[in-house]
Amino acid sequence: MVKLRPETFPGPGCVVEFMQGNQPQLAWVQEENSGKLRALTVNKREVKLACARLLPWIGPQNNPDASRQEILEQLEKHHQRRGSIQAGLDVMEVWELAQGELEEAPLKWFADLVFDDPSPDEMAALGRALLAAKTHFKFRPPMFEIHPADKVDQRLRQEAEERVRDRITAVGQELFKSLWTAQREPSGLELPEEVAEGLRALLLDQISGTADEKADKLWAGLRKGLPEHPHQALVLARAWGIVEPHHNHLLDEAGYTMDDSWSAALADEVRELRETVAVHAATPLDTPFVSIDSATTRDIDDAFFVERQGEGYRLSLALARPLGWRFGSALDRAVAQRATSLYLPEGTGHMLPHCLGLDAFSLMAGQTRPALVTEFLFGPGGALLSVTPSLEWVRVAANTPYEVAEEALDNHADPMLETALELAKLLFKQRLKAGASIIKRPDPEVTLSGDGVDVRVEVEVKQPTLKSSLTVSEFMILANSALADWAARHHVPLLHRTQNIALPSEAQGIFSAPEDIFRAVKYMAPPLLEAHPKRHAALAVDAYAPITSPIRRYTDLINSAQVAGYLDNATPPFSQEGLEALLPGLSSRIGQVSQIQRFRPRYWKLLYLAQNRKQRHSAVLVEENGPYPSLAMPKLQMNVRAPRALLGDKLYPGQRFQLKFGRVDPLTNTIKIAEALEE
Repeated sequence: MVKLRPETFPGPGCVVEFMQGNQPQLAWVQEENSGKLRALTVNKREVKLACARLLPWIGPQNNPDASRQEILEQLEKHHQRRGSIQAGLDVMEVWELAQGELEEAPLKWFADLVFDDPSPDEMAALGRALLAAKTHFKFRPPMFEIHPADKVDQRLRQEAEERVRDRITAVGQELFKSLWTAQREPSGLELPEEVAEGLRALLLDQISGTADEKADKLWAGLRKGLPEHPHQALVLARAWGIVEPHHNHLLDEAGYTMDDSWSAALADEVRELRETVAVHAATPLDTPFVSIDSATTRDIDDAFFVERQGEGYRLSLALARPLGWRFGSALDRAVAQRATSLYLPEGTGHMLPHCLGLDAFSLMAGQTRPALVTEFLFGPGGALLSVTPSLEWVRVAANTPYEVAEEALDNHADPMLETALELAKLLFKQRLKAGASIIKRPDPEVTLSGDGVDVRVEVEVKQPTLKSSLTVSEFMILANSALADWAARHHVPLLHRTQNIALPSEAQGIFSAPEDIFRAVKYMAPPLLEAHPKRHAALAVDAYAPITSPIRRYTDLINSAQVAGYLDNATPPFSQEGLEALLPGLSSRIGQVSQIQRFRPRYWKLLYLAQNRKQRHSAVLVEENGPYPSLAMPKLQMNVRAPRALLGDKLYPGQRFQLKFGRVDPLTNTIKIAEALEE
């Protein structure tokens, strides 16, 4: 506090103030001895205090011989007067007058701004007001520091946040307990909007994992008394109606937006790319390219044309080419964060803005589009003779659904497709001979109907399109592997998918039985994303650089730009070192987004089982070891574990069961088998 010189120590009868409990206290000096005071407060308490504790406003001086009753009456009169004066002061006006003039000043300087000849009560009232305005002033005895405008704004925001947090704490715990118990919003509950908004934001931040340290501490206090649950915030948010009953929390955690709203802020750059395609469009090749995709596909990134050439074949493969793409731009950074398109039962999330990925860059039939066209020449038996990529413009003749292409092949109705299938079969045999591991299994299709809590899940195995699917898959593997080899020969750095392991003979070949698939997959290591070409064992190719889906996967977009840059001006966008620098962040982001594609369909399959618990479901034992043997469910393409006691004593791979399920919780990935009957 203020340090007073010995000659200025207040004597008996002087009114003083000091801080007690963070508030100014009014007192009457009864006795002074070398800077130590005995005083009577307005609250009728006698206190001892050093002069160093006094606030820098002293007076008035009164009769030192006054009685106790007279002292208390005088103190109360000063207290009331000072309170009244303080109530009439506009301390914000004082700050505005002082702000920018000085960094700090004594109380007298401020008093001269407000009063003509300030009395002790006016001085004290102003001092009290400045002390109370902590957002605008800081008391550093005997001076008052004047906060600048930016600091005031920051402190005002902090104060507002603290007020909301205090109110949230007061009602939030009770609300959360009610939500958890009832699993719905309590009837008749009315919260102040700022409190409700704060609680909603708190839950959403916890769901997405974006909460800061303060929010985490607040959350820890509010959730006390609730049962432990891995998705506690999500359960509460669902009960409150903040999110849908089957909200996809994986999207929140990854920061991935399924619709196209994310691209609105990038409209100018998107428009420039569309204009680039329109302005640079040139006469397309006269090759009648055909694409084969799902019937609903609009982001078409590949098309082909095959014809016989002597005793061999000529394959022309057109890949979508995002012309004019600028790496490092705002759009590029946003797309890199999306990393890949997502194809979920509830809808599709496209990597690119719709007007680019579904239009300007998509190989839609009848539209002139930029493309990376690669010509593959084959000798007899499908031996690859040459690979020649070039930058072209194409106009695809037809976008064909798998089912339509399959029917044409079954009926020998399209000679070009038949020739393409011949070539694909030769390529398949070559990979099989080289030691490929070919997994053939049913393809379940999950469909949803209804909304909210009434949503129903159906799972049906797609009708296989073996011929058309083989054709497309072999051409894609060819393009990704052959262009990887071409790039290595021309010193063009690419990103590669590698699986550089030695597959044993028992993991090579064609596997379709669930127990055989399970055994073969156990020998495989997950592919890695690397900047140097290495073998991909399961595909049986020496190098594999994904490039065939540049409008669906960011790795392919990079590789497409690398090849295009080399062909255009011998300058790929990224050097070898540049690609290596990208790898850690890119691999991490791809892994995070890909988890959505892996786990979200399983959520719906588990909900399907929960909705059909009374039914029996076919399963095949794939591993009999341990207390919980593994079973595959071919229709759902998912594995479950069952207690050995439910399955019986004699177990062997391939053994078939009919399973009945008890508790199934899609949110926690919990599944309990209630009954298992051997077929």
